[in-house]
Amino acid sequence: MKKKMVKRMLSMVIVGAMTMGALVGCGNSGSDSTPEATVKQDDSQGGEVTADGVETFTIATVRWTDAWPNDFMNAGIMKELEEKHNIKINWQVYYNSDWTEQKSLLLASGDLPDAFFGSICLTETDVAQNKDYFVELTDGIAKNMPNLTAIFEKEPQLKAAAQNRDGEIYSLVKKLPLRPEVANAMYINKEWLDNLGLSIPTTYLELADVLKAFKEQDADGDGDPNNEIPYTNAGSLSGDLSNLLSPFGTIVSRTGNFMQIDASGNPAYVPITEHYKEAVKWAHDLYASGCLDQEYFTQDSSMASAKRMADGGSQTGLVFAWTADAEMGANAEQFVLCEAVAGPDGKRYIESDPTYLDIANRELIITTKCKNPDKLLQWADDFYTDLVSLQTYYGSIPDQIAEKEDGTYEVLLPADGTTLDTSAWSFSMRDFGPKYMTKEFQSKVTLPESQGDGVKLAQDAVNAKYASDIAFPVVSYTTDQLTRLASLTTDINNYASAQYAHWVVDGGIDEEWDAYLKQLDQMGLQEVLEIHNDAYAAYKAIVE
Repeated sequence: MKKKMVKRMLSMVIVGAMTMGALVGCGNSGSDSTPEATVKQDDSQGGEVTADGVETFTIATVRWTDAWPNDFMNAGIMKELEEKHNIKINWQVYYNSDWTEQKSLLLASGDLPDAFFGSICLTETDVAQNKDYFVELTDGIAKNMPNLTAIFEKEPQLKAAAQNRDGEIYSLVKKLPLRPEVANAMYINKEWLDNLGLSIPTTYLELADVLKAFKEQDADGDGDPNNEIPYTNAGSLSGDLSNLLSPFGTIVSRTGNFMQIDASGNPAYVPITEHYKEAVKWAHDLYASGCLDQEYFTQDSSMASAKRMADGGSQTGLVFAWTADAEMGANAEQFVLCEAVAGPDGKRYIESDPTYLDIANRELIITTKCKNPDKLLQWADDFYTDLVSLQTYYGSIPDQIAEKEDGTYEVLLPADGTTLDTSAWSFSMRDFGPKYMTKEFQSKVTLPESQGDGVKLAQDAVNAKYASDIAFPVVSYTTDQLTRLASLTTDINNYASAQYAHWVVDGGIDEEWDAYLKQLDQMGLQEVLEIHNDAYAAYKAIVE
């Protein structure tokens, strides 16, 4: 234990030193020096063969935080895979807080590792604009990856995610296992309902009535009818489309493009639709009546979180969340999961975006610095097996997962008292890296029902029947299209977001609607829609 702690402290010192080096390098444009990786396990270079015939590779990966240990990268299932393929992986570990700057320096210098591991490392634009740095993998996959090749045949959606618009593959994909159909769902303060003798709302009109009752009556029973906040958040158009406004069918892609597939099966920019306009009117009524926090658009997420997690009981009556404990903390027991409420059209809508939440590309990108891409692909192909995927998602057998005599597997609660989610990130690559697990195998895995994924999957049945493919899928764009989208969409989405906040607070959407649409067109919205339509057509051609 003492050795591990010394190692951890040494890594933290290295992190600090490398971060300072990056800052100095950026500040001195005349310097030719580039910082090394935040953490580098040793100085071996990728492609070299040791005296005992072990081939070494350097792979960069990004971790969300340095609070999680990295020891697992050289132990358990990760070590087993190295030994099977007679290779040694030297991990260069970066941290998200520094990565944007570090990545820019790496790409500018061309001093690259053999590969990048995890979709957090490089964006689609990074890859498209630096193709000379990366290995095209189509032939390599066919030659070295029978597991992935079979998956592409079984699920063409994954092949669509892997390919760019020219039919090239520059990165490996993942499909996360044991995932729910529903993303965020609505939770309501059951204590407040009981105090006021109210039932769980089933329609958007009933929901508005309940929120007004929370505002006007002493919902928390403390004798003060003015200290309850029916609904709070750090208000934003991107968040509200799939949450607060969802009864109106405004569910969008989590990629932040404000797009959905309309009733005719065509891509649509939601902030210019009629159902969006009606949703904004409804939100304005809620704000004007005090049902929305009057700091809704001026507070940050930490301020909203403090109100939800207040000592002595939550100050709010409603939340949209992955699970109640994810947003409410110790106050989660006050809240109960609700079915999605029916909207004006009588339908119930719930956030569901599997191509974003479950599927991703850029999970392994091999650079032209790699001397033996075939060997890395053979290693990576094992990540597409059931048992390896399970262990790279929750941790290794037997410490984090118990293998039963009947051929089933039980994910164990962490022995140190941390949450299962924290444990999974501490002992596995979790969301990052190639992986795929069959439905048949998933049925053999048991999760703890008291927290994390087990809670989410148990609750999924409440709203899974309302899940649909209304959200715009993750599609591929040409390099030119990516450039145009980057040029146009920031200003367009910022304008739509600003108008949304204005209309919720001040009203006036009917009077200003035509001018708003004209302004968006002048900013290039029609070109943006043409790009999305073209990309969606190419996506459908592969999937169908």
